[in-house]
Amino acid sequence: MTQELSNDGHYKQWVIELKNKIQTAQIKAAISVNRQLLDLYWEIGREIYEKQQKANWGEKLIDQLAKDLLAAFPGVKGFSKSNLSYIRQWYTFYSRSAIVPQVVGEMQVAVLQYIRQIPWGHNREIVSKCQNVSEALFYVHGTIENNWSRAILLAQIETKLYERQGKAIHNFRLTLPEPQADLARDTLKNPYNFDFLTLGQEAKERDLETALTTHIQKFLLELGQGFAYMGRQFRINVAGDDFYLDLLFYHTRLRCYVVVELKAAEFQPEYAGKLNFYLNVVNAQLKHPDDQSSIGILLCKTPKRVVVEYALENISNPLGVAEYQIINAIPDNLKGDLPSIEELEQELKGPGSF
Repeated sequence: MTQELSNDGHYKQWVIELKNKIQTAQIKAAISVNRQLLDLYWEIGREIYEKQQKANWGEKLIDQLAKDLLAAFPGVKGFSKSNLSYIRQWYTFYSRSAIVPQVVGEMQVAVLQYIRQIPWGHNREIVSKCQNVSEALFYVHGTIENNWSRAILLAQIETKLYERQGKAIHNFRLTLPEPQADLARDTLKNPYNFDFLTLGQEAKERDLETALTTHIQKFLLELGQGFAYMGRQFRINVAGDDFYLDLLFYHTRLRCYVVVELKAAEFQPEYAGKLNFYLNVVNAQLKHPDDQSSIGILLCKTPKRVVVEYALENISNPLGVAEYQIINAIPDNLKGDLPSIEELEQELKGPGSF
């Protein structure tokens, strides 16, 4: 009978559905537990802050409280001295961000409802590394929207995504309708951080091999959420002549093709003209009637804003121009084995580069 059930298609489908229900229940339970934990931490942080303000206990309060709570709840890591300090910091970071008392109360409720959607470990990293609430909520939103792991969150903070997001020079206001223009602007960064090409002093041959074989994946991560890779050196043909796009993507949120061109030189006006030509061809040959207008991203060295703005002024397609940076921390004995910026450009371009 057991053997017969294992081969029964209806039974297999039922088991799949049952597993999905169990998994959904587990996720909901984990979310509920996390929210209850953060509600508790918020209350503990509030009481610690208020006691330190009203009583003359100072920093000794956290030392003694940690001892007493660990004695009462042995093995619970959340009541260690370091975590209690983070809890107090977390509460004060958000609760003291407004001046008018009524606004403070209203904002505390709104902020708490928002920040309790991400795990405590994420919250702790955010408040310990961000300078203000606006920056912190930017990373909270990114975690919720993109389901960042803690490692990815830390990478975004360390590379200052908050300062770089939406800072590229572009013509989106003139070439895209709302809200597509705002969505496209927020998709771009300036500068783009390519420090994944850098090897530290402890690098071995295996590290070098890994860096060379994985930098495209790192590039996708730096581009951000929503970029679906369509091809490298993507060939297009116009009137019998072949042209090659450095990198072609489809952006799942913007619902459009994105052409990325990489230049190992300062911005030149003719780069924008050639990229505009590529977009015209992509729109004519690849774009589906339901797609939005294709977008071009030109990555180069230190673009001068005024020159870029003049170059984009009468361009009909949406273009963004941004700088890319590579931190040069490569040990001398390995420099000859790593690709230069120019070699990287050629690797991406191959034939048909301009």
